[in-house]
Amino acid sequence: MTTTLEKDLPTAAHTGRRGSHAMRWWVLAVLGVAQLMVVLDATVVNIALPEAQLDLGFSNADRQWVITGYALAFGSLLLLGGRLSDLFGRRTTFIAGLVGFAVASAVGGAAANFEVLVASRVAQGVFGALLAPAALSLLTVTFTEPGERAKAFGIFGAIAGAGGALGLLLGGALTEWASWRWVMYVNLVFAAVALVGAVLLLAKHVTNERPKLDIPGTIVVTAALFGIVYGFSHAESDGWTNGVTLAFLIGGTALLALFFVIEQRVAHPLLPLRVVLDRTRGGSYLTVFATAIGMFAMFLFLTYYMQQQLGYTPIITGVAFLPMVAGMILSSTTTPSLLVPRVGPKVTVVTGMLIASLGMVLLTQIGVDTAYATHILPSLVLMGLGLGMAMSTAFIGATSNVHHTDAGVASAMVNTSQQVGGSIGTALLSTLAATAFTDSVGSQQPSPGVLAQAAVDSYTTTFWWAAGIFLVGAVLTGIVMPNTVPQPAEGEPVLAH
Repeated sequence: MTTTLEKDLPTAAHTGRRGSHAMRWWVLAVLGVAQLMVVLDATVVNIALPEAQLDLGFSNADRQWVITGYALAFGSLLLLGGRLSDLFGRRTTFIAGLVGFAVASAVGGAAANFEVLVASRVAQGVFGALLAPAALSLLTVTFTEPGERAKAFGIFGAIAGAGGALGLLLGGALTEWASWRWVMYVNLVFAAVALVGAVLLLAKHVTNERPKLDIPGTIVVTAALFGIVYGFSHAESDGWTNGVTLAFLIGGTALLALFFVIEQRVAHPLLPLRVVLDRTRGGSYLTVFATAIGMFAMFLFLTYYMQQQLGYTPIITGVAFLPMVAGMILSSTTTPSLLVPRVGPKVTVVTGMLIASLGMVLLTQIGVDTAYATHILPSLVLMGLGLGMAMSTAFIGATSNVHHTDAGVASAMVNTSQQVGGSIGTALLSTLAATAFTDSVGSQQPSPGVLAQAAVDSYTTTFWWAAGIFLVGAVLTGIVMPNTVPQPAEGEPVLAH
């Protein structure tokens, strides 16, 4: 099958450049399974943490490292992982990430103590940083015809968006019916399916030149992202005025500024500035960043509310999120092909974020004893529809019109925006929730009723802030992003099957 690119560039046929091809939908299935595994891991472990803590006997203070260890490794190494897939081939990087993630998961599932569990989570983060950008960049260079690209990215966006909610359900089911260890072992099933598909279906990348890796840029941006993610994690537990928090946040921000200076001066930059300065791609990264802040907060605090205030079990909590998943899948799979070509990406993204903001505003109306059907369900459906519209469009825009040699790092920017946004959202909104809780109790006698109301007040405060973040994100994206339909990326040179 001839791609759009090949029609425009006759020389492509001679180089073996390939975009859309006969096995492309099976390739999408393989990439979807791998993406689901990585996205699930962000929430599936949270549900199982109390059981793991009881089994291995670690403290509440240590517990956060099971989450933070993964976030630090994943967030700080994503840009490097994306560039490695550009340099050494997406198939090779994808398979290496899959195998490493599976081995790390097996070690974590068999962990006999806290140290091994944290080490395995760090290793999952390292290999996830290889796997996630490789998966999205493979999708980018595989689907190069506009109509099919819209459908493929819609499906991939639905998986990326809904995976967090599905992780809550899967984590609850595995913890309740089996053991906390199975939230780690289950990754072996995903990895095995994806690995077989990858070996059979993914074409081998060929290149006549291999630019040198930008070592100074790699070191500086890895340290910068580590500092920023750790700083926000530390703020969540120790406050914003803590010396360590400030040192990491200020240091990380300064290193990030230095990174952009370096990238303008080196011959082969880790992140070519042309990738982020394109307004469609830049607006898309901004969208992913803003939605991640609000979405992580909603998962976290609505989960607390349903379990602690309404008394839901972990499984029932996961089931309660399914209407949001359904809304997200519906809008993600229809928006790119139906809406974007007609009204443009800017209008689609801004509308989606405004709908999500409205969903958050409705969620602020919850009380100590609120009915799910009247207060929670409508907001979840609105957020699913809105976030699906925004995220699926942003995924297409983030990798649009990119040269195949930049597809990996352009894809890594999507994951980096999401990871850093999630870290900021969790830390910032947790701090706001704690302050709101203290203010609500005030000088009152801390009776069960007072504490319950204070908890609800803390949740609604975060929902108001998340609604505001979606609104600000919509405005900024509307300013940055042009309303022209994103152009597909090009295919890449591969060995013939």
